[in-house]
Amino acid sequence: MAFTNWARNQSGTPAEVRTPTSVEDVALAVREAAGSGRRVRMVGTGHSFTGVALTDGIMLRPHGLTGIRSITKDNGSSSVCVLAGTPLSVLNEELDRRGLALANMGDITAQTVAGAIQTGTHGTGRDTGGLADQVLKLEMVLADGSVVTAAPGEDLFDAARVGLGALGVLTAVTLRVEPSFLLHNRRQAMPLSEILDRLDAMTSANEHLDFFWLPHTDACLVKTNNRHPGPARPPAALKHWLDNVFLENTLFGALCGVGGRFPAAIPRLNAVSAAFLGDSESVNTSYKIFTSVRDVRFLEMEYAVPRERLGQALRETRDLVERMDWKITFPIEVRVTPPSEAWLSTAHGRPSAYIACHVYRPTPNPAYFEGVEEIMTRLDGRPHWGKLHSRDAAYLGKVYPRFADFVALRDRLDPARLFANPYLDTVLGP
Repeated sequence: MAFTNWARNQSGTPAEVRTPTSVEDVALAVREAAGSGRRVRMVGTGHSFTGVALTDGIMLRPHGLTGIRSITKDNGSSSVCVLAGTPLSVLNEELDRRGLALANMGDITAQTVAGAIQTGTHGTGRDTGGLADQVLKLEMVLADGSVVTAAPGEDLFDAARVGLGALGVLTAVTLRVEPSFLLHNRRQAMPLSEILDRLDAMTSANEHLDFFWLPHTDACLVKTNNRHPGPARPPAALKHWLDNVFLENTLFGALCGVGGRFPAAIPRLNAVSAAFLGDSESVNTSYKIFTSVRDVRFLEMEYAVPRERLGQALRETRDLVERMDWKITFPIEVRVTPPSEAWLSTAHGRPSAYIACHVYRPTPNPAYFEGVEEIMTRLDGRPHWGKLHSRDAAYLGKVYPRFADFVALRDRLDPARLFANPYLDTVLGP
């Protein structure tokens, strides 16, 4: 049975598909794969744009490993142990039902917990990092079929938090959680030129900053999220539908379709989109603020650069788009995170800023991604592991201080490359 990702740009046909329902099932699949000379990979829900999940051997589906295993409260701190295949949407709802929440997250909730962690899903936060930085323990099956638990203080813990599935198959994850909280969300239309002049002030003044620049215009939609004591003031149902469903998906998808047929019209279409950008605010449960609806299919490349180079990266990207006269419908998204200790986190060891470029799926533009990638790599950028890029182990070894340590640990734990695939052969080496 063929596997195809959400964006429909990656597909493959494994020799066998299994849906394990226990850690013992995973261990058995790993041992049988090793015994028969096949490779094995656990997939998520296909929200990576790279081939990170593909395999020609045994593909493990995540749907049987879902749900919360346990919740622990100790001296005012709380944690949840969740099975690796649990979708983030389900985890959010289950935590909320118990009066708990993740401190930070990205905006896509269709991902599985393990898939999001393994590829470095990050969200945006001044003080709180992505999911990997909220991990307390990892349960995983190694290449010899053994089941281990990786905890802080161990190399395996810092390596496997963003491990690309290269060190083993995650079966359960323990995450730090906290009491449910409210976020005050503000959406503002602002000129890119003004944002570039105020980047430092904006990033330091807000717990969560996320903004989108519409190419061919000076218009940006700025989203800020900050904790709020309440009471909740959720958006009216009609307003929520208008902003998150109709404008950001239905209307935007229609404009992308028109732009795909008539590229010369894209600057004018983006001006139409800019005209709909308006100010609004609401106070709501954190996960409902963090997450977004994404129905229009796209391809994406995202790079993390040192935060102090964000302004330069944006200016050079804007100038490149204008100089090359590319017609780009999708906005460029910008987010920030603090440093991370996970070895292969894109934010490892440095405050980071993320620049994400998208193109409408039916109209790919490789030259656009290549041109922006040249800028990002010149600024010591690190590509998101689950998004399109052309970097290999030779480059990545230069921008990740613990890259050689990760490869050495992989050599020790999986010398036969049971968990390898062509994507890992490129980014980590064969």
